[in-house]
Amino acid sequence: MNKEIKTPWGVIFPQVSLFPILYLLFIYGFVYILPYGRDLIGISWFDWLRSEDGPLEWIQFIEYAISSILALSIYARTKRKKNINSIIWLLIAFLSFVIAGEEISWGERITGIGINSISYINVQGETNFHNLPFFHNYLLDPIFEISCIFLGWFGWRKFKNIKAFPSKDLSLYFLFVALFYFYFDISWASTTQQIRNDQEIFEFLLSTGIFLHCYKNFKNLYFID
Repeated sequence: MNKEIKTPWGVIFPQVSLFPILYLLFIYGFVYILPYGRDLIGISWFDWLRSEDGPLEWIQFIEYAISSILALSIYARTKRKKNINSIIWLLIAFLSFVIAGEEISWGERITGIGINSISYINVQGETNFHNLPFFHNYLLDPIFEISCIFLGWFGWRKFKNIKAFPSKDLSLYFLFVALFYFYFDISWASTTQQIRNDQEIFEFLLSTGIFLHCYKNFKNLYFID
């Protein structure tokens, strides 16, 4: 349950987690202007955070990997394996595993070993599938937008009996990601210059939302029930 927040203008009773707002304020209000990054690591602290193979991307890998294990454990604990909630937990486990693998190009970033036939046509020159030209250019952003709107609003609002979908309090973890990708695509199609690609900054919220959803349900199932 979210605690009340006292402000000079009165008390606020948020029904959602406000961490995404605080996180974005910290990134763009503090890290963005933090000095001496170029002197110490060669680039700004902000660019280091949002870079490919940077700290946020590795945190995402860890969160998806753990989420996969937690979701699979929840599925294993449920008695009715063909129940819709159980099936969704199994799907979350599978998708989290796949996304975790994609984040590190299925180990290529660690071992340097990849599949040349895939990396040759890959946008980033790595062994992953989400950066293959057709998927990367046409499907990736709409998938982010649609899935995050579903997870952040449509799922908990329209399917209240399906507990495998993230609850209302995690809404902002997903909706901010959908908003970023929507605005990024709109800016590309508009007459103005396309906005900067800060995808890792926002995708961290998505992976964290999935992780918190899995962890909360895992804890309730194994330590409360």
